[in-house]
Amino acid sequence: MHRFALAFAALVFSAAAGAADRWVEGTHYSKIEPAQPVDAPAGKVEVVEVFSYGCSHCNEFLPIMENLKKGLPANAQMRYLPATFGRDAWTTFARAYYAAEAMGILDKTHPALFKAIWTDRKIEPTSPKLEDIAALYASVAGVKAEDVIATANSFAINAKIKRGEAYIKNTGVDGTPALIVGGKYRFSGATAGSFGAIGELLNYLVALDGGK
Repeated sequence: MHRFALAFAALVFSAAAGAADRWVEGTHYSKIEPAQPVDAPAGKVEVVEVFSYGCSHCNEFLPIMENLKKGLPANAQMRYLPATFGRDAWTTFARAYYAAEAMGILDKTHPALFKAIWTDRKIEPTSPKLEDIAALYASVAGVKAEDVIATANSFAINAKIKRGEAYIKNTGVDGTPALIVGGKYRFSGATAGSFGAIGELLNYLVALDGGK
């Protein structure tokens, strides 16, 4: 039994060493200095996807991210963060995201808005109208369109947009989709090598952070 335990420990150490050899800081991911605050509770590793509904790559990444979210380790939790990068269209999309979050309908509206933009072509990605998004939310989530618009234009949402912009600037994110782990590590499909490699790198960084 003792020999088995030693062999198992050696196997785990070997796997961890192999992952460390594969994923190189400065190549596959970047360390964020200083580390940024997280919303996750103590002991949990926060995973943030920085995205925009106006980003075609984010649309392609949506099913991958949904699968990654379902397969996260028990000590990790994920949240979305809409980027604006100073673009009017992306700011409108950020308002729409935060409004859905505040109204508790995000699980219905998040995939629906991507679909309305990139599959159904009902909402223009470069010049979206909040009224059209509110109408979509009303149809898929049973809320009032006027409530969506009021929430999206509220002081609370303005504050969230400003906080989000500051976080994105402080983490050095300059494109979407991007992932932030524990407020300490930043990477993307491009740095990971492919969308397919993101899951492995994500798990490695979650383990590296460990909720510390």
